[in-house]
Amino acid sequence: MLKKTKVDDETATGQAGIKKKSKVPGVMITQFMEELPEGKTTPDFTRKPIALTIQEGKFAYFKAIVVGDPTPTVTWSRANGEIIFHTDVCQQKYDPTSNEHTLEFPKVAPEDADTYKCYATNEYGRAVCTVILNVIEVGFSKTKELQKIQGEDATEFRKRLKTRNPDGTREEKTMDANEKVWEILLSAEKKDYERICAEYGITDFRGMLKKLTEMKKEREEEIAQFISHIRTLKPVEVKDDDCATIELDMDLLDSGSKIFLYKDGVMVPFSKEEGEGMKHNLKQVGKKYVFTIKNLSKDDAGLYSVDVEGVNVFSTDFKVPEVDFAVKIQEVKAEEREDALFQCVLTAPMNEINWYGKSALLTNNEKHEIIVSEDKLIHKLIVRDCLPLDGGIYAAVAGIKSCNAWLVVEVEKDPAKKGKKAARKTTIAGAGNDEELLRIAKEQQERYQKEMEEKAQLAKKAQEEKELAAAAVRAKQKAEAEAKAAAKAEAKAAAKAKRAAAGKDGAVRKTKKKVAGAGADGASGATGGVVGVGAGSAAGGAAGATGGAAGATGGAAGATGGGSAAGSLAGAAGGGAGGAGGVGGRDGSGAAGGAGGNEGGDVEGDSEVESDEDSFEDSDEDIEGEGGGAKGREGAKEGGEKGDLGGEGEEGGEKGEGGEKGGERRKRARAGPLVPDTVIDPGVHFHAGLSDCKAIIGEAAELECKVSSEECVGIWYKDGAEIQASESLTISKEGCFHRLKIHKVTEENAGKYKFEADGRKTEAEIAVEDPPRFDKEELEAFKAPVTIKKGHKATYKLSYIGREPIKVQWYLEGEELSSEGNINIETSDGTSRLLMMKLQHKDSGEIKIKLKNVFGTIEAVSQLNVLDKPTPPMGPLEIVEASSSVIDFKWRPPKDSGGCKIQNYILERQQVGRNTWKKVGPIGPEAKYRDSDVDHGRRYCYRIRVETEMGTSEMMETEDIQAGTKAYPAPPSAPKVASAFKDCINLTWSPPADTGGTSILGYNLEKRKKGSNLWGQVNPPNEIIRGKGFAVKDVVEGMEYEFRVSAINDSGAGEFSTPSEFVFARDPKKPPGKVLDLKVTDSTYTTLSLSWNKPKDIKGEEDEAKGYFVEIRPAENTDWDRCNSNAITMTTYTVKGMKSMAMYWVRVIATNDGGEGVPQELDNYILAMPPPVRPRFTDAKIKSFMIVRAGNSARFTINFEASPWPEVTWLKDGVPVSKKVTISNAEGTSQLLIPSAERSDTGIYTIIVKNIVGQETISIEIRVTDEPKPPGPVDLDENVPGTVTISWTASPDEKRDDRLHYMVTKRDSVKRSWNTIADRIFNNKFTACNIMPGREYQFRVYAKNDMGSSKPSESAKWLIPAKKRKIHCEDARVQSL
Repeated sequence: MLKKTKVDDETATGQAGIKKKSKVPGVMITQFMEELPEGKTTPDFTRKPIALTIQEGKFAYFKAIVVGDPTPTVTWSRANGEIIFHTDVCQQKYDPTSNEHTLEFPKVAPEDADTYKCYATNEYGRAVCTVILNVIEVGFSKTKELQKIQGEDATEFRKRLKTRNPDGTREEKTMDANEKVWEILLSAEKKDYERICAEYGITDFRGMLKKLTEMKKEREEEIAQFISHIRTLKPVEVKDDDCATIELDMDLLDSGSKIFLYKDGVMVPFSKEEGEGMKHNLKQVGKKYVFTIKNLSKDDAGLYSVDVEGVNVFSTDFKVPEVDFAVKIQEVKAEEREDALFQCVLTAPMNEINWYGKSALLTNNEKHEIIVSEDKLIHKLIVRDCLPLDGGIYAAVAGIKSCNAWLVVEVEKDPAKKGKKAARKTTIAGAGNDEELLRIAKEQQERYQKEMEEKAQLAKKAQEEKELAAAAVRAKQKAEAEAKAAAKAEAKAAAKAKRAAAGKDGAVRKTKKKVAGAGADGASGATGGVVGVGAGSAAGGAAGATGGAAGATGGAAGATGGGSAAGSLAGAAGGGAGGAGGVGGRDGSGAAGGAGGNEGGDVEGDSEVESDEDSFEDSDEDIEGEGGGAKGREGAKEGGEKGDLGGEGEEGGEKGEGGEKGGERRKRARAGPLVPDTVIDPGVHFHAGLSDCKAIIGEAAELECKVSSEECVGIWYKDGAEIQASESLTISKEGCFHRLKIHKVTEENAGKYKFEADGRKTEAEIAVEDPPRFDKEELEAFKAPVTIKKGHKATYKLSYIGREPIKVQWYLEGEELSSEGNINIETSDGTSRLLMMKLQHKDSGEIKIKLKNVFGTIEAVSQLNVLDKPTPPMGPLEIVEASSSVIDFKWRPPKDSGGCKIQNYILERQQVGRNTWKKVGPIGPEAKYRDSDVDHGRRYCYRIRVETEMGTSEMMETEDIQAGTKAYPAPPSAPKVASAFKDCINLTWSPPADTGGTSILGYNLEKRKKGSNLWGQVNPPNEIIRGKGFAVKDVVEGMEYEFRVSAINDSGAGEFSTPSEFVFARDPKKPPGKVLDLKVTDSTYTTLSLSWNKPKDIKGEEDEAKGYFVEIRPAENTDWDRCNSNAITMTTYTVKGMKSMAMYWVRVIATNDGGEGVPQELDNYILAMPPPVRPRFTDAKIKSFMIVRAGNSARFTINFEASPWPEVTWLKDGVPVSKKVTISNAEGTSQLLIPSAERSDTGIYTIIVKNIVGQETISIEIRVTDEPKPPGPVDLDENVPGTVTISWTASPDEKRDDRLHYMVTKRDSVKRSWNTIADRIFNNKFTACNIMPGREYQFRVYAKNDMGSSKPSESAKWLIPAKKRKIHCEDARVQSL
């Protein structure tokens, strides 16, 4: 059972990812949609890859089998880095026969060890599993040593590459091929590695990758010193203006860093100003650097490198193909909505060229189609559906050659069609000269092939001349060597003759023996030089020449000593044999050289041979000479063996020279190649080597190889030991084919096998596998279907062999079985048994056994059939005939026959009203019955059972069937008028749904004139209408008729149908014409109101319109949408459901009985919007000033009207409002909201309402304030008598509120109340007058603004003391007192 869980993160746009577990452990499935279509499934693994631990250098692979509908796509990835797919590193394969996806490593290496993932993906989901590859490093690895050496080589190469001058520039020298290829690889993409390696002859792909990784890592460290980031590295791209560009984006740590450009290692000067006349130019735009190469030519080809402060950051190889335009593209004039064709012919084949349109690179898409002919000479560009915007200059670029031409798009000039989109045209402008292009292309192809043949001949001739010159040099050297040897031999012979004439007794010790000393020494030199066609061939030639000279000396000595003629001839033979030894050295065959030397030594004679120029040597030295010759032969043999194995040959040559020195102590001849005139066969080589194979234990395995010679005899080895034919192993040879066949493979046969012939060898490995296998006889018996009865048991047993452990699984219809309930599974050594007891019919199905071990999986399938009683027959009953004399009916077979063939249907019949059932009897296996023993008018019921070999089913009882009843058919459908003419009206109708239990025999048709109550039969009473239609010809022109029809069966005619619509007996009408005066009466954002006048009625051409259809078409679509499904009779209509501000085309079509007329369109498109209205504000009175307390929200609403929908903008003090302010726009209103106002929000807010008609603005001042803080301390001062100057420190809010002012109040000791003496004071000082001495005064100062007053700041008390005066009483009364 699968458990599903929701995933929060979506797997793709519009896909709800559902994670679920697979039946295979370790596999996770992601389902992309909630419900899958019927029959579709997500991917899953039936076999997942198995973790692998393997020794390095072995063949490693992962296998996976996936299922899903549609078939999934399988991909692989690794945790660290990317997988490099290459034949030497890693390959992904698929076997369609076994449905296996494999990831193979031909020779696994330690760096391949990683965690790998296998993905199976289709459009409904993805399955993924993980597998680990472990690689064991064992002992000394030649590959590792080679990689170590290559790593050292890479380090040395990087050192050479980094050789710079003090100013950061490279040394002035041209780069060799080795330096070029690594610079190219450092900047190339991974997909190009294989192509570059093939081009430059790199065969060790894995070694290249390791070396390249180290170089990249080192270069990244160097780049990081000067560049923080580098990206967008574009190789050389040829433009259409005869220039090429190199683009790269990089962030320099120091903008003043020096940038250098090199071509093939040589610095290229460039300018940074485009106006200068230099060929190379550097343009910098921000972080993008673009190098431009102008006036391109063949000399511009090469490797371009960009260096920053002496560090190479990018390299690209610019290749210039030898190609030009035989036919250039021509100017094309195309009409609007027509296709345009540009075509050109090249002088040499190219897979593709670059096309530019208005300086932009074009690719294959819906607008542009690029076509290339089979011979790659004709290139075409098709511009689809030309519009005025497509006009301009188009260019074709091939290599460094380019040509361009204009595309002129001619716009429709008809004023009537202005503003309308033209119809799409199927013609192509610029076509028509295909035959001429084909002729030119054929000529160019012939010329190109001729040039290629001439170049091949020239190259062949040059090679032949080179070989002839080399042969001449070799012949000259040979002649010089022979002349020198002959002169030396002649001088020795003369010297000996002179000594003989002097008659010195005992001066010359004669050595009467075979000339084996000299001959052997010659042989030693010759054979010692035999080293194959390798580095030792020249030394072999020299040694052979020395052997020839020795032989010649022997001949001369024989002649001088007065020996017999035979002795002289023998000496000459020795010289010839020495020459033969030289030939052997050249050929590389040690045996040939040895034969030449021995031939000279085997000749016997009386000649006296000196062993050196010094004639006084004793016999001991002569014996040493013989020993030395033997040593020479031993050295020769060893040298020859090394020559056969293709080695350097110098070691064998030195041993041969040692023999020569030991024998004659002769001076070594000048080393130089002596090339024979004849070419010797290079030896045996392999046409087809051995191939690795996998063998199964107990089966046969065969290895086969093919050599170049049928006479070749080879030796077979296993793991280094020679093997011979035996009872279990056959070694055979048929012509050039050598075969090794193992008749019955065992585990001991696994290993590495080698076949060696004539020094050449080929190797292969036999991997012995032991997958599970079935016994063939038991398997055939197992496959036979098993049929049992219900309740019985079934047993399946199968033997198998294979490497343990083997997992055994049994399946029934794809569901795995386990030992539980009525199922018992027993598995012992080599046998598995399935016992199924008390089986039911539902247990029928496919039985499958599956065996699995590390080497593979095998399955066997059988079929289980459990027999049971059948189910009852199925209804409904189909009555074929129910007449007065017979009842004929059918039914459907049972849903399940119980696995058996139906033998009979058993029927019983009951007459309705009676209690007894009459047995009709078995009627056979067909599900139908015809009962002729019936009474007219009686009703009958039937019981039906199914009979098989397993028994009889339950019964099915039918409904009552009446024999010969008067069951009339139901009315047919109302007749429809197919067509009407002045003398004929054609009608059709549908048969009734209820036929009355019998088939329909025909129909009766009646007609009635409009306004009459009388129906008249159309068809004669004795001639019923057999079909479902009739042509009524008994009509009067101009009259209007209606029709009705009734069905007839065996019982008679049924009821008549409902009447048809009234129809005139007249010829068909003509379609109406175009409507008149079509116009728009009103519009809103979603509706459009139209009005029009009826079309004119032109007799014989255009009849009167009966209705109208309104159609609209969005500007971006080509299809018209009908607004009303039924024709309207009014000449006005309102289209609803339009998109606001969308563009529509509108037309009206008149219609009548004759069809639809010609559409009438509006002259221009319509925008879904109300009539244009200039914005205006609708509020009767708008406040221009608003005071808001700090902390409260400020809200201001403006109402307006405008059409089309205006653009509303709010400004504060002339700039857009901050994000803190919330603007809410609705239809006809806009609101400004400041959520929590602060004093900084104070300002003038302006709303601008603007549309295509005009704009309107209004401003409001919003002041955000709060109750002010009180002023500072109050000081009093008397500057003028009778006055007091009150001064105070300003309130802290004075700077933030330009409307803040002050109020001053006072009280004195007489009047105890506070009175305002000054208000709206905008400074910090006030002078109070009328200050009376003797009174005590006190003052208060308040800060005030729009929100109110602050708390008062109170002054100290102020008192001016009164002066004392003397009082003089002059009054008499006072005096008297």
